[in-house]
Amino acid sequence: MAMGRPGDGTSWSMQDIPYDSLVRDRVRDDQRLFYIVASASFIEITSDLYTQNLVEYFRHDREIADWLARVWQKEEVQHGAALRRYVETAWPDFDWEAAYRAFLAAYAPLCTVDQLAATRALEMAARCVVETGTATFYRMLSERSREPVLKQLAAKISADEVRHYKHFYRWFLRYQAVERPSRAAVLRALWSRAAEIEAEDAFHAFKAVFLARHPHSEFRKDDYDAYRKAIVQLGKHHYPYGMMVKMLLKPLGLNAVVGRAVLPVIASALRFLTRHAVRDNTGGTLTSRL
Repeated sequence: MAMGRPGDGTSWSMQDIPYDSLVRDRVRDDQRLFYIVASASFIEITSDLYTQNLVEYFRHDREIADWLARVWQKEEVQHGAALRRYVETAWPDFDWEAAYRAFLAAYAPLCTVDQLAATRALEMAARCVVETGTATFYRMLSERSREPVLKQLAAKISADEVRHYKHFYRWFLRYQAVERPSRAAVLRALWSRAAEIEAEDAFHAFKAVFLARHPHSEFRKDDYDAYRKAIVQLGKHHYPYGMMVKMLLKPLGLNAVVGRAVLPVIASALRFLTRHAVRDNTGGTLTSRL
């Protein structure tokens, strides 16, 4: 499947990814990486559902609705398709299509407009959180990967997410000028989305991958908890918290001096949040979209 062409709003195509050069020996037995990439492919490729909700929410703003439908959705779906091809190349025995059908059946009814923020300015602030999470997650995946094809693919996805963040931030400023939410309201919106523990997309993605991988096993919450702990250990020393904090603080409009002063505090809080999220019932991964 080839997606993305020069001139259609995308910065790269799946044809740019040298899947034939994938070094399978470096990833074949890495179960943690398998679950990360397979789960992420499910979430990313389902972006048409997220886009429909956002387009409906911003239907009165033609610029935003058009960009979401023509550019954002196309690029996010390409992320999913590119990750899918990576999974099918690196782990060819995995039945991606069957597992994805199970995920979609469980998750689609849960993806609704009422999950969005109360005002458009606050939803744009929340979108900044989501794009921050994905941009930094894929940055970490790229920097820590020993497999060169995944390193390249994750870097391209991260760059796309940074670019998406810039769009959402610009539109946040537009609605902020009209709706004038307080800084406290923006902070609550940022923190609420960052601390969200009902990440149903991440939970159901992992569950579908797990059951496809172990068709004769019963899925238990402990299986997901073990996966979450593995993710936390990966991010404990390698997550780009500095990049994350700078992106999260930007919608607050803090001056440079204050921003530098609070950055270490927020970084520490986010490290704590990430490490202790595994204690919650359905703690989501940083690839979550909602």
